[in-house]
Amino acid sequence: MKIIVLIGAALATSSGCVGNSVPRAVDVPVTAAEPGVVVIDPQSPMLRQLRRETAVTRELPTDEVVAPGKIEANPNRVAKVALPVTGRVRSVLVGTGDAVVKDQPLLTIQSPDADAAISGFLSAQAAVTQMRAGLGKAQGDFDRASDLFEHNAVAKKDVLGAESALAQAKAGLEQAQAALRQLERRLAVLGLVPGEFNQEVVVRAPLSGKVLDLSVVPGEFRNDTSASVMTIADLSTVWVTSQVPESYIRFVQPGERVEIGLIAYPGETFQGRVLRIADTVEPQTRTVKVQAEMDNRNARFRPEMYGSIHHVESVARMTVVPFAAVFEDGSRTAVFVERAPGQLEERTVAIGKRAGDVVRIVSGVKSGESVVTDGVMLLKGLIKRN
Repeated sequence: MKIIVLIGAALATSSGCVGNSVPRAVDVPVTAAEPGVVVIDPQSPMLRQLRRETAVTRELPTDEVVAPGKIEANPNRVAKVALPVTGRVRSVLVGTGDAVVKDQPLLTIQSPDADAAISGFLSAQAAVTQMRAGLGKAQGDFDRASDLFEHNAVAKKDVLGAESALAQAKAGLEQAQAALRQLERRLAVLGLVPGEFNQEVVVRAPLSGKVLDLSVVPGEFRNDTSASVMTIADLSTVWVTSQVPESYIRFVQPGERVEIGLIAYPGETFQGRVLRIADTVEPQTRTVKVQAEMDNRNARFRPEMYGSIHHVESVARMTVVPFAAVFEDGSRTAVFVERAPGQLEERTVAIGKRAGDVVRIVSGVKSGESVVTDGVMLLKGLIKRN
């Protein structure tokens, strides 16, 4: 049986003709050789306009986990900077987004607490000097009483009294020295030089990183030493936090590598290492929090970026075809396979999960066979005509 098919502008759309020209209506001989097979003359323009690709074998994941996630600053490398003393902020030396290095000056404060610390240090020094002089006197009294007692010039109680006074003098000196050391450390923390009044307290960066936020301006008087005035984060590494479904958490182990995709960088895949898996399940979502670490020395990743974490448990070699080759025909899935030049067979296939622009073939097509990827709907219409 011979069928005459009108191929016009619709063919240019469905089968992708070459160039911008629209072919004229032509008569294309199409023969129904057997059910489910279309035979087209190998010299027909229609056959040349059909795109075919070869089914291939690839290594694809058999068990995998894909969960949404977002980037966060490494909580182990985030510092909340608070003021060490109350007082007036004289100058702010950095701004939001600035890069800072450890011990770099951030701001200066004029504080009465600084003068009080210096005054206390000087008083403690004087107390040590006084206690040392008292110890010397007590030691002399004890030595003299002991010598007189040996010559039976004083009673035993006089020696015991001198010994008690000596012990008290030693204890007093130790207490004074401890107070002095404490005040010395206080001055060191504030960065003050002993003996100089009217010094400004300089607040320095506790670590190297970026200033993420700043909530202080010059001229402010701050009396709350527990409130944070700026946040500094070291973003050389960042964390990706994702919520993995409870049923898949068995696939993820601490320390293993995972692939991470980000909305900001479509088509790119990054590597991370699982650092922590939460010990509890979120009762509302039935998910487990998984945190992976990423190297960010090139500063491409920023906190609050969204993406996904992809973990592959195992891979297997399997046949795949382009997703465009697969179509639904009622309750079955099929592709057109080119058995020979011009011989196109509609073949039922069983497919697996899609992987990007290809789909896994469980059965129906073998690696190396050619399938139609452009012009499928036209061929499907021809099958129905037959």
